[in-house]
Amino acid sequence: MAEIAVESSGEAKPATPLRTVVAASAAGTAFEWYDFFVFGSLAQVISKTFFSGLNDTAGYIAALALFGTGFAFRPLGALVFGRLGDRVGRKGAFLFTVVLMGGATFCIGLLPTYAQAGIIAPALLILMRILQGFALGGEYGGAAIYVAEHAPQGRRGQSTSWVQTSAAFGLTGALGVILVTRLILGNEAFDAWGWRIPFLVSAGLLAISIWMRLKLSESPAFAKLKADGEQSKAPFKEAFVHWPNLKIVLLALFALMCAQGAVWYTTFFYSQTFMEKFLKVPPETINGLMAAGVIVSAVGYVFFGWLSDRIGRKPVLLFGMTLMLVAYFPGFHMLTQTLNPALAEAVERTPVVVVADPAECSLQFDPVGKTAFTSSCDIAKSVLANAGVSYTNRVAPAGTLAQVRIGPDVVASADARGLAPADAKARKAEVEGWIKTGLAQAGYPAKADPARMNLLGAFGVMLLFVTAATALYGPLAAALVELFPTKIRYTAMSLPYHIGTGWVGGFVPFTAFAIVAAVGDIYSGLWFPAVFTAISVVVALFFLPETRHRSLDD
Repeated sequence: MAEIAVESSGEAKPATPLRTVVAASAAGTAFEWYDFFVFGSLAQVISKTFFSGLNDTAGYIAALALFGTGFAFRPLGALVFGRLGDRVGRKGAFLFTVVLMGGATFCIGLLPTYAQAGIIAPALLILMRILQGFALGGEYGGAAIYVAEHAPQGRRGQSTSWVQTSAAFGLTGALGVILVTRLILGNEAFDAWGWRIPFLVSAGLLAISIWMRLKLSESPAFAKLKADGEQSKAPFKEAFVHWPNLKIVLLALFALMCAQGAVWYTTFFYSQTFMEKFLKVPPETINGLMAAGVIVSAVGYVFFGWLSDRIGRKPVLLFGMTLMLVAYFPGFHMLTQTLNPALAEAVERTPVVVVADPAECSLQFDPVGKTAFTSSCDIAKSVLANAGVSYTNRVAPAGTLAQVRIGPDVVASADARGLAPADAKARKAEVEGWIKTGLAQAGYPAKADPARMNLLGAFGVMLLFVTAATALYGPLAAALVELFPTKIRYTAMSLPYHIGTGWVGGFVPFTAFAIVAAVGDIYSGLWFPAVFTAISVVVALFFLPETRHRSLDD
């Protein structure tokens, strides 16, 4: 057991320097975020490699849903590793998570493609994503608690904010490796096989993380609890059946984690989907903007964590979620204006309307790849969604073929149902050609024009998003740790955290894109994160207590 000294504040303090604890915890967590973010940043390539049996829209939605699948299993990992952390110790739990995460990521780089192995390829990919999500479910809570239980009371916000910066370092590393690999190999080679390199690089990072974490001792608060024989014998029952503790779990979920999942993943993931899929911005430009934003965020986490030590957790957290709630819709409209002004001008000048029988229109999501979306409505909407074109829907008489009205011009779609696969594909390509010709004649750009991009303006928008995300995420670890008693802290804290980030945040890209594909307005998907953020603003304002002066020995 590590040496422990007790200061006048009554809190146990370790002999190990705090900076060593912070560095080792943040480095390991950064590696795990790197693993997770590599996948999210390569959704477009993943869709072509592992879901080539689907059409473009369905394949892209399937890849985003698979990104969310990893998050869906994070609460299960939180329960398993949370119980282990509360009964056995913090160190062992989050040492195992880094090994599991790294192994799964490395294996993704070795998987066969759909063209090589058929349905086995996406099945194996799903398994690896489940393992990644399961591991990350136990990682964050362990690292945040470990640092907080080492830090002095007046520095918890600043100290745990370094764990939050691990997300920035992990995402920066992921974007950096992807960008450098693209530049060296070129887009064609990268899409063919170079995408594997960022996954395989994780082997070296894994070795470093394991070495650093093996040097750590148990946290002082848990060591004291264990020495007194007071650690929880039934963490699940105490956390989720005992009402006073369950009430805190629900408060953490609705006051903090709904907003955190929505705000953070909209800022750092859905914004990428939006720029790539709808605004047709080149991948290298997106990576550059995101890397710049993430670098700034590393400073923001520490600043807002420090600020929460001075003025309190609650005002800083509320500032972050409220700022993003106000910025969602105007911010994404500004991204369109700055990165693809020609698209914004075309939408204003020549609106597009899809006139179709609603019974002929599908959601167009089929990850198994057995459904053929070949009605005239589905074909028309698929072409427009892939072109990043907003449209409104108008009801047509039952049984009539869908039409795409581009200003005064009308482009008739075609029905490919009942045709042989090759003939259906040819019919779709024919309709796609008609619609794209009509869009081009109306001034709709096929891709964003670099010469007209206002990159400084786009970065300004991203800076606004990043400010909101870091104000919310910077003090979050300290606020969550301070809410829960030591005996059940790992179990009780990890579950709401990963429900919020996993089931709200992880599904933001998939759900928002699916909403856009169904509704037609490229901004309509923002209602998903906006609603969850609004819930947290209200609950936090009226029910969240201030916790910065609480002792962690309770």
